[in-house]
Parts: sequence; structure tokens; C-alpha cells
Amino acid sequence: MYLGLDLGTSGLKALLIDEDQTIVAEATAPLTVSRPKPSWSEQDPHHWTDAARQALNALKAKHSLAGVKGIGLSGQQHGATILDKAHTPLRPAILWNDTRAADEAEYLDGLPGVREAVGSIVFAGFTAPKLIWARKHEPEVFEKAALVLLPKDYLRLWLTGEAVSEMSDASGTAWLDVPTRAWSDELLAHCDMTRAQMPGLVEGSERSGAIRPALAEEFGIPKGVPVAGGGGDNAAAAVGMGVTEEGRAFVSLGTSGVVFTSNPTFSPMPETAVHTFCHALPNKWHQMGVILSATDSLNWYANLVGADPASLTGELGALTAPGRVLFMPYLGGERTPINDPRVRAALIGLGHEADRVAGTRAVIEGVTFAVADSVDALKACGTALDMVIAVGGGSRSRYWLEAIATAIDTPIAVPIAGDYGGAFGAARLGAMAAGGGDAFLTPPKIDHDVAPNKNLTAAFQDAHARYRATYKALKGIS
Repeated sequence: MYLGLDLGTSGLKALLIDEDQTIVAEATAPLTVSRPKPSWSEQDPHHWTDAARQALNALKAKHSLAGVKGIGLSGQQHGATILDKAHTPLRPAILWNDTRAADEAEYLDGLPGVREAVGSIVFAGFTAPKLIWARKHEPEVFEKAALVLLPKDYLRLWLTGEAVSEMSDASGTAWLDVPTRAWSDELLAHCDMTRAQMPGLVEGSERSGAIRPALAEEFGIPKGVPVAGGGGDNAAAAVGMGVTEEGRAFVSLGTSGVVFTSNPTFSPMPETAVHTFCHALPNKWHQMGVILSATDSLNWYANLVGADPASLTGELGALTAPGRVLFMPYLGGERTPINDPRVRAALIGLGHEADRVAGTRAVIEGVTFAVADSVDALKACGTALDMVIAVGGGSRSRYWLEAIATAIDTPIAVPIAGDYGGAFGAARLGAMAAGGGDAFLTPPKIDHDVAPNKNLTAAFQDAHARYRATYKALKGIS
């Protein structure tokens, strides 16, 4: 058996697979986000370990963990978990969707050589700007900062006692020299920090440590079981879907949205706001466009109108041409392709005839156009998308998938029922760290393809052009 732990923003998932990669059991534990001020997003790191204990105990109740041979980790990226010398958190972790450090990100992004090393624009959600913010606004925290970990790596510290990260997650800090896969003294110096405050580095498929004996006994896991480096949530999900070779891609409709492709070389083009990061596998990189609010947009609208998201999408019927109502999904700013942490969402074009269904359709279309923007940005980098697999909660809506397929004029492959997300990829990486090899990197079987609706291609192109023009009008006033 192989165990994957995926530390998300809204919950932690524990997943158990066997040698044939069949899911044997799974369990989840919820997490909540604290927003004490506008643009802030935080979590208490102790809640992550509490959630891990809850999920592992629930998993143990469903199936014995005595056969576990390897453990892998996946998690939300970019979070700044600031620890003192005793490895005690000095403050709540500042999360990926926190944009308080927008000014600090702009400062770092403008320094000579930074984009070339980071492989991307330095976005407000990255880790490094948050430490500059802490230096300015919470000097008592910054002065005591002995170690800074990413969220899943804090979980690793609890599991193994080892302070270690891996290449894919470390790529999102703005402290890693992404082409050479090593911490950069120069990038750290920009934040008045040193390598002594950084964890060790391994590849995602390598061993990072072993489960602590006390936890092994608590959960019934054999002592000495290796814990893999793992991966940032998207890189781990790519491992779960076999998106590890050039030309393969996935679109993820989760809390955030991602269009992800695998690359054999480091090929950055930061001006497109595409992220170019290390993959979770040795000698591989990846590129991705990131939409900050995907299903989060639909959840927001569902709360606004007092309905659940599934009911809203169930009311839509067959795909239709976009209407006059237009939604801009910038609830927390946006990354690809505009890199604008300050812009906010808008619902425009409302008339007397606009009803709940028109609003739902507009939200779906707005996120669809954001996905299309990311696809266009990836194509501008010279990246080919030969095969696009759909994952995430939003992919359960055929309407949404057909809208995306039509907007990007590319079929979307829907895998057979199963979990191919970060926890599954983490379990695969755990298997590789235990000696499993590349045999675990197969893509999922495809259930069906969702084809573009050629009769609506022109209508979606026109609406996409209006979407882009609307951002230019909103910029600076929202």
C-alpha cells in the first residue's frame, strides 16, 4: 500500500492505493481560512497537523495501514509558515491567495535578474514578498524567523522531524533558482535572508525522511516507512494524471483554476504571466497558467443567491451562446495573464431580464474565458497542448467542460471515475520513493471526450474579446 496526503486550502485528504494503483480507502478533514483583514488569507499550521491526525485515524478505521510501504505529500503552494528556533510557528501561515504583499512583489519583480532565476513574474501570492512584508510590518516575527516552510513541508516536519522541501513547491517561493534547482543566495539576500533559514531540498520522487516512530505506532504504519519529497498541489496532480511528458496537459477546475503542461527543459516567458516551475520529477519542468478563483467564483455566486453550486449548474441545460451578462472572476485579483492583485470581480450587463440562470451562465463563462486566457498565454510560450485532461470539482459539469472546449477549440478528455488529484499523485511519489520506479506514471483511462461546439465557436470568440476589453475598463477602478 502507498499513502498520499494532500493538504488543500479547504481540507486535507488522505488516500490509500495498492500495488495496482487502485484506491483502497480515503478520508478527509475540513479546514477553514481566516481573513482578518481585506486581501488577507491565513491558516493556523496546528490545524494542518490536527487535520492530518483526524484524516489518518479515519483512514485507519476503514483499512489497516500495516501494508504501507511509502508516503507522499502534496499541498497548497506559496504559503509562508514562519518558525522560530524551536520550530514553533510565530504567526498564522500567510496563504497563496493572500495579496497583502503586492507592493513587495512588485519590488522584487523589478530587480535585475530575478525573473530569469525565478522563471516567472514574482506574484503577490509567492512566499518571498510575504517575508519582506513581515520585515516591514511585523519585525518581531521576522527577527525570530529561523526557518520558513511551505504548508506541506510543515506537515512533513510533523511526520518525520525533517525540515525538507522539494523542487516543484520550492519553485513558487521566489528563492529557488529554478533552472539549476537550488536555493539562490542572491534571491534570499533581497529579503535579508540566508540559506540557513531554508529547508533541505530533494526531488519529489526521492526520500525526504521516514515517519517518526511515535506516529508510526499511533496509526499502525510500519516503522521506517519513507516519506517522499512529494509535490506542490498541481505538480502532484500532474503525476497523478501522468502529465509528465511534453504535449500532455490538464485543466483543473478547483478552488483556483490551472492549465498545466509538462516540459523537458526550462523555457520561461515571464511576460505572459505563465509560471515556469520545476516538476515533481527529476530533470523535468512545467508551465502553468493560474486563475485565482475558479469554482470559488461559483461558490461565491451560490452563496449570494442562496443555492448550492450543483443545483445552479443543473439548471443550465444545453450550451448556449454567451449572453450580455458578463462576470469577471477577479474575487482576489488575478495571475495569468494580467498579474493584477488589486483588480476585483464584477458582474455587468445586467438588465431587467437577467435572472439566476443568466448569472450562473455568466460565472461559468467568466471562468471559461480566464482559462482561455491561460491557454493563449501558454501557446504564446510555444507550448503545444496535444492532450488536455479535465480534473477538479468543476469538471463534473458537462456544460462547463463544453464551454471550455469551445472557447479554446480543443477537445477535453474526461477520465474514468476516480481521484487523480494531488493525493493520488502524492501516493504515486511515495511509491517511487519506496523503489516503485516510473511504472507508476501512466495516464488515466479516458471515459469520453467533450468536443468543441463548432456552431458556437464564433460567439465564444466574440464574448472572449469583450471579456478582455472589460478588464481594461475595470483596471484601476474596481
